[in-house]
Amino acid sequence: MTLTELRYVVAVARERHFGRAAEKCFVSQPTLSVAVRKLEAELGITLFERGTQQIYVTAAGQPVIAQAQRILEEVRHLARLAESGSDPLSGPLRVGAIHTVGPYLFPELIPRMNQKAPRMPLVVEEGYTAELRERLRRGELDAAIIALPFRDAGVTVVPLYREPFVVLLPASHPLAAKQAIGRGALANENVLLLGPGHCFREQVVEACPGCVSNREPHYAVEGSSLETIRHMVASGLGITIVPCTAAGADKYSRRLLSVRRFAGRAPARTIALASRTGFPRSEALHALRDAVHQCNLTCVSLLEPAS
Repeated sequence: MTLTELRYVVAVARERHFGRAAEKCFVSQPTLSVAVRKLEAELGITLFERGTQQIYVTAAGQPVIAQAQRILEEVRHLARLAESGSDPLSGPLRVGAIHTVGPYLFPELIPRMNQKAPRMPLVVEEGYTAELRERLRRGELDAAIIALPFRDAGVTVVPLYREPFVVLLPASHPLAAKQAIGRGALANENVLLLGPGHCFREQVVEACPGCVSNREPHYAVEGSSLETIRHMVASGLGITIVPCTAAGADKYSRRLLSVRRFAGRAPARTIALASRTGFPRSEALHALRDAVHQCNLTCVSLLEPAS
C-alpha cells in the first residue's frame, strides 16, 4: 500500500470516472487502473462498482476512501509542518463561504488575518452550501463559513455569530416611513428573493413565512446575487429581505434605498465555521474564528462555542 495508490483511489471516488481521475493525477488510465486493482487485491475488497457510464464507491469501500482522505490530509499537514518549522499559523488556509456571507465578510476578515497570522494567507472562495460541503469532504477546503443547520459526518461546526434579517426597500416606499416593519406588512408586497439553489432563500421563507405572500414570489434570475437584488430594489421593482451585514445602505444615496429593522423579534440566521473533525491545524481555525469576531459586524450577536 502506497500513498500514490491512496491518491488514485481518492481521485476515482471524487471523479467517479477512471479517465478523469487519471487526468487529475497526471498519469495514464492503465497505470491508475492497475494501481487501484493492486490496492483492492491487497485489502481483499472491491472499492468501486464499475458501471458503463459511472463509477460508484461500494459500501465496503466508503470507509476505506474516507480513511485514505484523512491519511492524505495528515501527509499534507506533515509537509506543511516541515516547511514552516512546525508553525500551524504558517502556510495557506483554504476557506470557503456561502455567497451571502463572503462578499460582506472577506474584505475585512482578510486584512485582520494578515495582521494576526502574516505567514498564513487566506485562500478564499465562495459557493453554494452543497458545493462547500463537498469540497470540505474532499479536503479541497480547510474550513467553510456557512449558515446553520449544517450536518455532515466527520465535520465539526462552531457557531460564529447570529445575524438578524432586515428589510431593504426604495426610499420612496410607504413602509420607509416606519421605524420598524411588522412581518405581516410584507405579505402583499413584491418581495424579491434569490433564485433556487441559494440557501438564504429557504432561510427567509422558513424564518419569516409571513413575509412572503401565498402567491408565487417574484424571484431574481437563478444564480443572482444579493447585489443584483439590491439594484432591482433601487430601481423600484420591489423590496427584499437581506442579512443585516449585506444591507449596505452606504452604497446608495439615501434618496434611493432605506433599511428598516423588523418589529419585535427579527428573523435571523446563525453563521458558523465548519471544518473536518480532527483537522490538524486547530490553532489556525482558532485564529480564524477570533478574526471573524474582531471584524466590525456591528449588527450581529457574537457566539462562543459550547464548552
